[in-house]
Amino acid sequence: MLDQSAAAGGGGFAFVGRQRELSLLLAAARTPPAAVLIEGEAGIGKSRLAHEAVAVLAAEGRPVLTGFCHPLREPFPYGPLVDALRGAGRWLPAGGVAPTAGALAPLLPDLAHRLPPPPPLPEGAQARRHQLVQGVHSFLTALGPAVLLVEDLHWADEATRELLLLLARDLPAELSLVLTYRAEDLPPDTGALGAAYRRPPGTNGTVIRLTRLSRHDVQELAVAALGAQATAELGGALYERSEGLPLVAEEDLLTLREHGRHQPLGDVRAELERAGVPRGLREAVIERLAALSPPATAIVDAAAVLAVPAQEPLLTRLAGLDPDEGARGLVEAVRAAVLGEADGGRYLFRHVLAQQVAYRHVPGPHRTRLHQRAIEELEGQNPAPLVQIAHHTLALGDREGWFRRAERAVDQAIALGDAGTAAGLLHRILEQPHLDGDLRSRAALALGRIAVNGADHTRNATVLRRILADPQLPTATRGEIRLALGLLMVNHAGDRAGYRELEACVEELAAEKPERAARAMVAMAMNERDGAGARGRAWLDRAERSVADSGNEAIRATVRATGLSLLARDGDPDVWAQLDRLPREAADVEVLRQTTRALYNVGEIAVELGHDRRAARLLAESRDLAHRAWIPHLECYSRIALLRLDALAGHWDGLADRVAELGAEFPEIAMFDEEQALMLGTLAIARGQRTRALEQFTAAAASGERSSQVTVALRAATGLAELRLLQRAPRDAWAVASPAVAVLREAAAWARATGLVPVAVEAALGCDEGRAARQLVADAERELAHRDAPGARAELACAQGILALVSGSARPARAAEHFERGRQSWEEIGRPYDAARAAERGGRALGGDRPEDAAERLGQALDAYHALRATADAARCQQALRDLGLDRPGARGRRGYGGELSPRERQVAELLATGATNQDIAEALFVSPRTVEQHVASVLKKLGTTRRAVASALTSPDD
Repeated sequence: MLDQSAAAGGGGFAFVGRQRELSLLLAAARTPPAAVLIEGEAGIGKSRLAHEAVAVLAAEGRPVLTGFCHPLREPFPYGPLVDALRGAGRWLPAGGVAPTAGALAPLLPDLAHRLPPPPPLPEGAQARRHQLVQGVHSFLTALGPAVLLVEDLHWADEATRELLLLLARDLPAELSLVLTYRAEDLPPDTGALGAAYRRPPGTNGTVIRLTRLSRHDVQELAVAALGAQATAELGGALYERSEGLPLVAEEDLLTLREHGRHQPLGDVRAELERAGVPRGLREAVIERLAALSPPATAIVDAAAVLAVPAQEPLLTRLAGLDPDEGARGLVEAVRAAVLGEADGGRYLFRHVLAQQVAYRHVPGPHRTRLHQRAIEELEGQNPAPLVQIAHHTLALGDREGWFRRAERAVDQAIALGDAGTAAGLLHRILEQPHLDGDLRSRAALALGRIAVNGADHTRNATVLRRILADPQLPTATRGEIRLALGLLMVNHAGDRAGYRELEACVEELAAEKPERAARAMVAMAMNERDGAGARGRAWLDRAERSVADSGNEAIRATVRATGLSLLARDGDPDVWAQLDRLPREAADVEVLRQTTRALYNVGEIAVELGHDRRAARLLAESRDLAHRAWIPHLECYSRIALLRLDALAGHWDGLADRVAELGAEFPEIAMFDEEQALMLGTLAIARGQRTRALEQFTAAAASGERSSQVTVALRAATGLAELRLLQRAPRDAWAVASPAVAVLREAAAWARATGLVPVAVEAALGCDEGRAARQLVADAERELAHRDAPGARAELACAQGILALVSGSARPARAAEHFERGRQSWEEIGRPYDAARAAERGGRALGGDRPEDAAERLGQALDAYHALRATADAARCQQALRDLGLDRPGARGRRGYGGELSPRERQVAELLATGATNQDIAEALFVSPRTVEQHVASVLKKLGTTRRAVASALTSPDD
């Protein structure tokens, strides 16, 4: 059931995706005289934007007058203006209204007693119109600062439009005029105000052309309307159906919200399909259709039945018109904004739901004839568009013919590499009731093969599980479907239970389909969890034996890609030469996919090994190949890893926004949430947002626990342990790090730089677990002796430095040497933040014996932290300098700062700008919460801002 909080209330929806436009509108309206024109198609949100703005302006004390144009056949002249002015009585002053305003008395009988006497009517229409314009101008001037909103100007009569044009050319000094309209519904060759309008000198304003909402905006709208029920799947379905048109999304949300009051939401897509076309859009389309001539109607009917972009000759033949009639009809349909022009001289409806309205508007018998004609026309094309032909066959009610043609269309789509089209058809086939067993098996097998490389894993997994429940499935078929399900669960959902499905399918496939069994084996070889890592090589060896005599180059490529991944994971330097020999231009699509997979896997592991420049090249190549071969999950994975490289290289500005944009583009990819949490958690620690860091790393840890790969879990544990160390709670840190070290050992993941080893050593030493710390360093030294893993070696150097601080009389110098070696390694790799932290450790180590060297290294770290805006790290470094009596020259002494921020206040301001709480700031700056409260109050007073707006104030030119 829906949350009561989400289901309660009226039908209003959150205002999303229009903040920039709202700011533009308000900025113009607040600086009158101003004319703002809001343009956009039906349902795009023009009225909502205007009403959000006028609500703000009304709250500021400005009178708001609103008039509406209506689609009447015989419009009432000046009706919108009369309606708007009629409501102005409460703002009209008792005296001081110019005599010319009396011209409105006959039109405003309810206000006539408040207006000057009406002047004599002049001779001639033009003179009377001029008198009326003067009257409106004087009336509005008397109101003082005011807003006049006229909605749906495309329906205005000519007289009203002309009156508004004359008014806009000479606005009262304190008036803001706001007009909304659909450009496509204006009279031909006519501007919004009936003639070309340019704002005169001294008049502010803008033209705001609304575009459709993004996927992220629609998801935000759904969350506001449905609460916890607004899953990523629901948001995606709403976006696909609405194509970002707010009217459609809101109508669908109304349907879903009403449904959710009474019973749980089921299949979101099915729920939306049953909802039909939203009422508002249906009425708008039918209104346009009713005004078309017979030739234009015939063209539109043909386009509605075709349901795809089509060129003029095909539309004309299908409509049964001669070329001249077809041309005239098409031009009329385009001018009426029923159809629009696409590329290649093709024409289509401007929205898929508009096509559905027009389709249902075609009389049944005529619709049947059009479908029959469409099949005849399309079968004559070379190559024949089989998907379209199948569509028209089903529309005629020929179910058996549709099955045959749909299967042929699937084969054609797969052959052309169009997995998305094929998957859509297969889903439709499998949704049919009473499906023949053989056809069901064929369709399920085809979907299973496609699903492995698709992004819609949730829907595909649901279908595959339903098919597996059929006891009549042949053993090998069951194995194939189970293989697809297991790969989906492991690769896309991050669910380790998928390995049980994979292990089961090996035996189901081994006898009849050894190559498919090998596919499961290579997936098993990649599992690092539950002791499986030690069996990885055995699974790969078995897979190699299974395909040794196979002529199937695709499965051989799969086994080869897995072997390369295992080599990279072990830090084996031989992997680079073998990787260069992979085919990049293979004709076999599956071979190309496996090349892409190998490039991504090795590229991601290269990041963990510390080969960042090489990783960037590999990941860019895998991203481009994935895009070319249509492997959306690998494209997304590659782009995530490239963002991680950005973060490691210190490119932190705008990182959170870039991460969010990628997440909106690939909402179904589970790995995205993990990497987002890890990256943002690291930024949060560096900037003193410890509460947020804890949330991010906790979420990543929960996700990593489900994953078959250990890297996410180890990185999350590192972040959580580091937080505990910063809070001076080494026992809590060791409680997190110790189990992670056990996972590290079990998976033999020594070559990967997860940050765990130095953090675990520090935590162990902090709670008198020296033996564990020494053993961990010794194990890492042994395991890394012959591995190509510069990142892990840099971490080991830091761990050795931490250990050296408690080992013998020469410990500071020896520790500093280790830290310096780590710093140099990180600099060579290209990770400034890690290098700065190693430099800071080195400075701290030398503080007691060699203060000048200590100051130099701490200074290096401090400069890097400032460059990264790592506020908390910079504060800690400065505190270390102060503790050692090593403040930088010029940093000592106090002076009056007046209205400027002191150095400490600037630190507080920078932490506030990142969203840090007072407690976060206190911990980051090593001061009491009371001191923080005083600094925060001073910062807000000096900046003249609120806590939420500190970031903007810091970047203002006056700061």
